[in-house]
Amino acid sequence: MREVAVVSFAQSPCQAANRHDDMADILLPVIKQALGAVGLDRDDIDFFVSGSHDFFEGRTFSYIESLDAVGAWPPISESHVEMDAAWAFAEAWSWLQLGEGDIALVYGIGRGSLAADLDQVLPTQLDPYLLAPLRPHRDALAGLQAAALIDAGLTSERHLAEIVVRCLAAAVDNPYAQKSGQLDVEEMLRAPYISTPLREHDVAPVGDAAAVVVLAAGDAARGLSDRPAWVRGLDHRIDTHYPGVRDLTRSDSALLAAARAAEQAGFAASEVDIAELHTEYSYAEPLLVKALGLRASAVNPSGGPLAGRPVTATGLIRIGEAARRIIDGAAQRALAHATNGQVLQHNLVCLLSGEARA
Repeated sequence: MREVAVVSFAQSPCQAANRHDDMADILLPVIKQALGAVGLDRDDIDFFVSGSHDFFEGRTFSYIESLDAVGAWPPISESHVEMDAAWAFAEAWSWLQLGEGDIALVYGIGRGSLAADLDQVLPTQLDPYLLAPLRPHRDALAGLQAAALIDAGLTSERHLAEIVVRCLAAAVDNPYAQKSGQLDVEEMLRAPYISTPLREHDVAPVGDAAAVVVLAAGDAARGLSDRPAWVRGLDHRIDTHYPGVRDLTRSDSALLAAARAAEQAGFAASEVDIAELHTEYSYAEPLLVKALGLRASAVNPSGGPLAGRPVTATGLIRIGEAARRIIDGAAQRALAHATNGQVLQHNLVCLLSGEARA
């Protein structure tokens, strides 16, 4: 395996709405920041890959607009995934493993505010014959999974509120997170349900933002960063898209992805210093902490998605936040997790470290 590392990460603030800014307006400053941090120009990039979602944009091939920020002329080597940009990161990592180039730029741009009615958008992820025609609202299936976890004794409504309080408190010093004044557990427990047992604070607020990660291989990475965040293991797995045939108190795909990533990395998820989890709902944290064997105190030091979720950039931000702590010297080993689909259907696990491989 070729050594590949994250050498730079940048993101824009997660805002509640950005309807008047096009993709290039949001993305260009973030690309400049990520490249400038390591002294690169766009011409130095061998491969560009992005993640976005046409359904949220309400048009086909919406990502083409973002190429104005990338600079598509002269012709570049470029790719795109119609999902969270964490999977664009996986494609870039694989591309670098092939030896086609030495430097790749990954970006994700989420504009969830563009969708007039997310309850019409999100059911398109479901089985088109049985589930999609029922049009469950966007938090309905999540409520079923949260209820299953509570019924199994794996969490409680109070525990979920405490998770939200911790995440929002951690995000206070994060200039990129949305801010919220909800920090009192007792007050939260008096809030109305939106999908029993979930309340509004249990749902990550959808926002608009862009994120950029620069990857480099071997000596190129060492030349660009004094302390690269080396990608030691990366894997993603998927569960069936029929929630009714799954045990919703488990995440077999996350467990398998973590095991495969650990085989590559030589260390397990339980051995990391910090973990950035793609928790679109508060209940996802105890489920993933148990599945991955993590310490809850080490989870989402950035505040995580509960402080702002830019759709299709959220998972890439988890990788960037985990890598940033290694680059800054705050952590030696880190885990980043991303998810796609309903009720943690598709999961990606990335293990990173700062130490040199022996």
